[in-house]
Amino acid sequence: MEKLERIKNELASVPALPGVYLWKDKSGQVIYVGKAKQLRARMRQYVNYQDDRAKIPLLVDQIDSFDYLVTENEHESLVLEKNLINQYSPYFNADFKDDKSYPFIALTKGDVFPAIKYTREKHRADTKYFGPYTDSRAAREMVDIARRVVPLCSTSCADWRRMKRKLESEDLGAFLGADGVKPCFDAHVGLGPGACCGGITPEEYRDNVKRIERFLSGSHREFVEELEAEMQEAAAELDFERAARIKSRIGTINSLCDKQHAVSSRNLNADVVGVFREETIAGVNVFMIREGRIINSNEFILNKGKDVPDEDLVHVFLLRYYDTTTSVPHEVIVRDEPDDAEVMQEWLTEKLASPYGAKVRLTAPRKGEKADLLDMAETNAKHALMRYKVRTNYEDKRINDALLQLESALALDEPPMRIECFDISTIHGSYTVASMVVFTNGKPDKNQYRRFKIKTPLDEANDFLSMQEVLGRRYSPERMADERFGSKPDLIILDGGKPQLSAAIDMFDELGIDDIALAGLAKRDEELFVPWQDTGPVVLPSGSSSLYLVKQVRDEAHRFAITFHRELRGKGMTASVLDDVVGLGPVRKKALMKAFKSFRNLKAASLEEIKASRAVPVEVAEELYAVLRQYNEKENTEQPAEGEDARAGAEFVHDKHPTEEAS
Repeated sequence: MEKLERIKNELASVPALPGVYLWKDKSGQVIYVGKAKQLRARMRQYVNYQDDRAKIPLLVDQIDSFDYLVTENEHESLVLEKNLINQYSPYFNADFKDDKSYPFIALTKGDVFPAIKYTREKHRADTKYFGPYTDSRAAREMVDIARRVVPLCSTSCADWRRMKRKLESEDLGAFLGADGVKPCFDAHVGLGPGACCGGITPEEYRDNVKRIERFLSGSHREFVEELEAEMQEAAAELDFERAARIKSRIGTINSLCDKQHAVSSRNLNADVVGVFREETIAGVNVFMIREGRIINSNEFILNKGKDVPDEDLVHVFLLRYYDTTTSVPHEVIVRDEPDDAEVMQEWLTEKLASPYGAKVRLTAPRKGEKADLLDMAETNAKHALMRYKVRTNYEDKRINDALLQLESALALDEPPMRIECFDISTIHGSYTVASMVVFTNGKPDKNQYRRFKIKTPLDEANDFLSMQEVLGRRYSPERMADERFGSKPDLIILDGGKPQLSAAIDMFDELGIDDIALAGLAKRDEELFVPWQDTGPVVLPSGSSSLYLVKQVRDEAHRFAITFHRELRGKGMTASVLDDVVGLGPVRKKALMKAFKSFRNLKAASLEEIKASRAVPVEVAEELYAVLRQYNEKENTEQPAEGEDARAGAEFVHDKHPTEEAS
């Protein structure tokens, strides 16, 4: 608390101006970078716990000092935030999971005759980059296609490298005037324009560079129209060889367009950013749509998941992605706009640098064609994350980390290789059941799952007594010796927090069990109460592998309990007043439901109306009417129990009962 008070006092000197703040730990390492319209107010939200993001308590606990930088406006703070995140890679900021360089297609614009290349290099000021591509093969193929469409030198060509060295030491005029230079192999096969042998002037070559830039940016339709006009011109001049080359280039572009998925009837120019998050990790898929077609699809893995809000994840990803790519669309489609959408749009518009004054828009569609595209991008993000987890064996690593973290956090003698979790499900004390799920080596062991009907008579819901009963039955000497229940658990988790933990302690004292670790999980804040700590619950770090595992165990126990509860309730509800009617079976009950729509309508119907429905024979209709009349008379003299009316006609609805997903 002294540290927090010191930081609060130091924040009094922070100005109420736009800028960027850097939180640091006790070693002086930057652990989080953020931006703000008003620095002092934003930074105080952290230390006063007014920010409800899950990571804030853990972040504040590690903060020891801070720095800040004042900017002129929010736009400048956005750019500075991006640069500082790149510089420090803070732990609490989302980042790419794979700390690797992504492939790009580059044009060496600083050369007299710029060349095209596939590269993973750090970006240079004199080079223009297209990408990133997360599929290296697709990037290499695009280089080959681009050169077939517009002949251009390649950096892999030895003759181009020799020409570059000469131009660094010779005058351009002297180089172009040299005789006897043979064209390179690429020039012979039509992939190069012959710059090395003086076959093209620098001006003509620059036109080729501009064309290939447009092609790589996705402007294929306009490019084809331009080539078709050139082909017609060449044919009119009887230059059939040139016309044939141009036709071949048009065919290359058309075949590429055939491979690209047409997704919009409009001339849509947008990037669709789909995100799929798990507890500690997230997948991102970006569809690059140009002229209504997906020209590229990129996948990324982020090192943060549900432990940070959606808008934070999207904000950081957009900063990182558009900082590296030069292909900025007119529209960026996301599920939820970040809080600083206006500033982000201004920054992207500046990067677009459209000569026509076009602006970049951030949109979050809820329906229509763009919403469908967003759904498709999110589905692909989910599959990208699944592929990454399989490729890197991520689940096994996370489970190992989780078990070791639980061993440390709960002061266990060894990692909890067998975890049993219990949950109670009831409605006002009716159909009360309990579930027991088992996780062995951090994974669900469904053969070991068990479910219990609570036998203790209950007038109302009493989870305390129910939990005591199920624990007494499960850990009785007879059950502990029963091989069907498996080995003794290393850890028992009780859904419900401190009250359930107290019930377990009392029951274990009665049974004489003192060698099994217990923990009660509070639902609201995901806190673990343990017997050996009176000062408060154990709080697992937000986004940690251990918290993810505990929540997974709890959710599985809840699912298993509520499934069994619904099954029993469904069976109980079928015991209705209609079962007393002679000759009224399931088929005729369905026919009555179809005719009267509900039990309420049926019990209010007259004998003539029941007969007129022709749902049942006349004698059954008379018997049904007599039973319903007795039911109505009883209902008028007695107050029905809650849900009785619904149960009486439940046979209409429950023709099938819920079944267990696992047993």
